[in-house]
Amino acid sequence: MMGHIPRGVSLLGYEISTCVKQQPFSWQYNSAAARGFKFPVTLNLKFLNLQIDSPPATKSAKILCCKETRVMSSEDDTGGEASGGSFWEPGNYKRTVKRVDDGNRLCNDLISCFQERAKIEKSYAQQLTDWARKWRNAVEKGPQYGTLEKAWHAFLTAADKLSEIHLEVRNRLAGEDTDKIKAWQKEAYHKQMIGGFKETKEAEDGFRKAQKPWVKKLKDVETSKKNYHAARKEEKTAQTRENHAKADSTISQEQMRKLQERVEKCVQEAEKCKDQYEKMLEELNRYNPRYMEDMEQVFESCQEAECKRLCFFKEMFLDLHNHLNLSTNESFHALYQDLYQGIMAANDHEDLKWWRNVHGPGMAMNWPQFEEWSLETQRPISRKEKSGKSNEDVTLTSIVPAGDGVKQTPPQTKQRFSHHEEQNSHLYDTLRASACMNGGKEEISEWSDEDTPKKCLEVNGHEEDIKVPGVRVRALYDYAGQEADELSFKAGEELMKISEEDEQGWCKGRLQTGQVGLYPANYVEKIIL
Repeated sequence: MMGHIPRGVSLLGYEISTCVKQQPFSWQYNSAAARGFKFPVTLNLKFLNLQIDSPPATKSAKILCCKETRVMSSEDDTGGEASGGSFWEPGNYKRTVKRVDDGNRLCNDLISCFQERAKIEKSYAQQLTDWARKWRNAVEKGPQYGTLEKAWHAFLTAADKLSEIHLEVRNRLAGEDTDKIKAWQKEAYHKQMIGGFKETKEAEDGFRKAQKPWVKKLKDVETSKKNYHAARKEEKTAQTRENHAKADSTISQEQMRKLQERVEKCVQEAEKCKDQYEKMLEELNRYNPRYMEDMEQVFESCQEAECKRLCFFKEMFLDLHNHLNLSTNESFHALYQDLYQGIMAANDHEDLKWWRNVHGPGMAMNWPQFEEWSLETQRPISRKEKSGKSNEDVTLTSIVPAGDGVKQTPPQTKQRFSHHEEQNSHLYDTLRASACMNGGKEEISEWSDEDTPKKCLEVNGHEEDIKVPGVRVRALYDYAGQEADELSFKAGEELMKISEEDEQGWCKGRLQTGQVGLYPANYVEKIIL
């Protein structure tokens, strides 16, 4: 129950006659009070100033306001931990001493904080790399083509570069910045063999030494104060007895004389204690300036050490800001500038023209024509001859040319198939000569996968490739091999040319993977070193 103490309420034998400060308080009782039993009472008398008078033949008690009677307790020695109050009170300097240990702990917290950020940077960089690798393969194998495919790839390339930048940030946070904090921490805080830090012990000893004389004088003041108050209490008691004796007619003159002597003696003792109390208090006040000066000196040394820590932390925060601020990183700006240029390079008209010439109406076509019967049509035709790999050029007719002036459009390759009318007699003579050279038996061998279109005949009738020194070339366009002995490559890919161009416009080359095969000569250009 919350309320005010009503007049006449009896609290454990004491009756409250006056209530100077009617402030809220809490109290409780049970139903036993109605039956005249003693009952427990709980009071919160903080900040109350209540005068409680006892009934006759009982002691009186006075509860004073805590705020008005608050003094520095002599029981709080220099070794006690203060939870509040003034810095000048005994033991309250320990908050400043504890700040030294807190500074070392804050260094550890700062390291842990940005090591976690470094892990985040590393994880993000790895995710960017994985994402770029995954989608690079997907885009290369997907249906997107032309300049827009290159723009798509620009995003993946930018992701790889951004991953490198974030890895660099991670390395700075986990390496350079962490090492700098640890080095300063080691220089500022020196561990002792018995535990703790040297700086903490020096601050503790300095404050204790400065406060010890003052605390001793404070104890003397508290002791003299206690004696003075006790003397005044005895004086009051003696006066009360004297007053009661005067009202009692049964008291003899001798007893009254003794009571009066007791009062005089108590008055003298009280005055003596008062003089001692005032003397101790005066000595304490005279020592206060010296006490404050000594405490200020130790405190300023602690402030100076803390100032160094605060300035170092500010410097570290600026370094961390510079390392995390990618807006000032030139590589970061160049990355997105390249990405923007890659996107702007995409040209829908170029892509559509390329598709028209490679997969649309712009492609060449060998329209069907009348073919006369010949002996060639009667013999078995090998797979290579079916694919059109003959030793002679064939001129196509009725070919629709691709659009003029179109860039990045692969030129049409010459079709590799046998001539029909003009070479019948020549092929027939070649077959007969080959049959005679093999003992009259007509043997027609198929080309192997390693043969190239351009060959020459030696005296013994065997054909050989015209070998050339390896020449580095770069693909100008994408090419997908149509036969097993043809190479497939992407625009920009490098390969090695290992034979001269034949009459049909085909060369033999080797990819970086080691695969050897044929490719159209006009799909590549020589790399000039």
